[in-house]
Amino acid sequence: MSNRSRPDSAGSPRGSDEAAQGPGVSAGTAPVGTVLVVLHQARSTPGRIGARLQRRGYGLDVRRPALGEDLPQTLDGHCGVVVFGGPMSANDPHPFLREETVLLERALARSVPTLGVCLGAQLMARALGARVDGHREGVCEIGYYPLEATPAGAALLPWPDHVYHWHSEGFDLPEGAELLATGRTFPHQAFRYGMNGYGLQFHPEVTREMMAAWTERGAHRLTHPGAQPAEAHFSGFDRHDGAVCRWLDAFLDAWLAAAPLK
Repeated sequence: MSNRSRPDSAGSPRGSDEAAQGPGVSAGTAPVGTVLVVLHQARSTPGRIGARLQRRGYGLDVRRPALGEDLPQTLDGHCGVVVFGGPMSANDPHPFLREETVLLERALARSVPTLGVCLGAQLMARALGARVDGHREGVCEIGYYPLEATPAGAALLPWPDHVYHWHSEGFDLPEGAELLATGRTFPHQAFRYGMNGYGLQFHPEVTREMMAAWTERGAHRLTHPGAQPAEAHFSGFDRHDGAVCRWLDAFLDAWLAAAPLK
C-alpha cells in the first residue's frame, strides 16, 4: 500500500496465516543470511514474502523507521533489503523516507539484492531519479487488477494475470531499468534494475487475514474512484491467489539465484 490510500495501521494480526511469524530458521540453526525488512506501521508484517524467506533459511531484521527505529548505518551485516508499503507518499518530506531512499541508493549501488513493494518500489524509483505521482484522472487501484508481462518479464518467469493493489500513486520507469510487467491504469507495475534490484507496484505478500484487516480499517477508501468493493477483494483472492503464490515462489527463487544471498 502507499500514498494515503492505505488504511491506518494496516497490516496483519500476530499469528496470521503467513505473516512471517510461522516456520523459520530453527532454534540453534544459523541463518543463511539476514535480510533487512523495512515496514511502516506498528501492526504491519512482511507477510508471505517474509515467511517464504524464512523457509529458505534467511533471518529477518525488521525495522520500522516511521516509528523511530534506526536503519543500519551500513549493509555489511545484511544480505538483502526488502522495503514494504505504507500510508505515506514517496514524495512526503518525512526524514525517515529520506533515510530509506538513501539506504536504497546504497543498496542498489552495491548490487545488494533489493526488493521494493508498492511504496518501497516508489522509493526505489525515486532513488533512481524517476518521478512518483498520482494518476492524471485521480483514480486508484484498490483490489485485483489485470497484469501483463512484457517480453523481458515473460522471459524471466510466468506471471499471474491479476494481482492485488492498494495505491493511488505510481512511478515512472527509472532510467536504466527494465520494465517487466504493465497494467491498464498504472502502466509501470514491475521493473528490474541491474540483476537483483526489483520494484513491484502490487502486493504479492498479502494473505487473506491481511486483506481482511486492510479492507476493514480502510473501508472508507473503497469508495475512491477506481477502487473495488470489499467483496471483490475476497472473490479475487479466491480466483487469483493460487497463481500469485506460485509466482511469488518462482520470483523469490529467481531473485535469490540472480544474486545468491550469502
